[in-house]
Amino acid sequence: KEAGFNNVRIVISPFRFSMNDSAFTINPKFFTTLDWAIKTSLKNKLMVIVDFHEHNAMQKDPLGTKPKLLAMWKQIAEHCKDYPKEVLFEIANEPNMKPEIWNSIHAEAYKILRKSNPKRTLIIGTINGNQIKHLQDLTLPEEDRNIIVAIHYYSPIHFTHQGAPWSVKNKDLSGITWTETASEIKAVNNDFEIAQNWSKKYNRPLTLGEFGAYEKADMASRVKWTNYVARQAERNKWSWSYWQFDSDFILYDMDKQSWVEPIKNALIPMKK
Repeated sequence: KEAGFNNVRIVISPFRFSMNDSAFTINPKFFTTLDWAIKTSLKNKLMVIVDFHEHNAMQKDPLGTKPKLLAMWKQIAEHCKDYPKEVLFEIANEPNMKPEIWNSIHAEAYKILRKSNPKRTLIIGTINGNQIKHLQDLTLPEEDRNIIVAIHYYSPIHFTHQGAPWSVKNKDLSGITWTETASEIKAVNNDFEIAQNWSKKYNRPLTLGEFGAYEKADMASRVKWTNYVARQAERNKWSWSYWQFDSDFILYDMDKQSWVEPIKNALIPMKK
């Protein structure tokens, strides 16, 4: 909050807290930590996004993990139902599956969430990494306008994911820059224009739920790309959340207890 941010996207991984019973009961320890994170955020006047972050398991078996997702969301939603409107639920991070399967799953989750949280703002993202090009595949409940649609942005991927060991096509790349050339700017603008046109056509607000450049890229390029993407999101009146706080797209060094100032200033420019 002191640095200028106004939301926290809390990544939750409930599957690892399953009590391994037929009801997929969540270990109470999970809720102790979740409550601490939510209450501490609200105390500091930060909006909260509770992000169900189990995409790795879900993409391996979307229909097989669906009962667990639904059962756990029912528990989480009921537990959190009395929190203020500043707490939002994100049904699933990066649902990497066929569009018809995702549309079916999030529709079922939606009904469960609305039973205990009829007025809670929900976030529903697109498939396959929340890519912009899959906005057209998303089917939403027409009558409910208290929904924000999440997109993620990591283009050009060979720049943002160079050297990332999990990125098969990019793990061996290095030295790729992003210097705000006319063609680089045009590429971002074209992508964002597609998203903005969809948003206007269907009257659905967007949030840029993730964006960032992996730490192996040079800092000057990371700063330029990060600043440009954030400012373009703001020009389109999208909310945004940077990926990520600590670790490989690092914004805050937990060991040193200090901000990575160039990235922080790229996200929240210092007032002149």
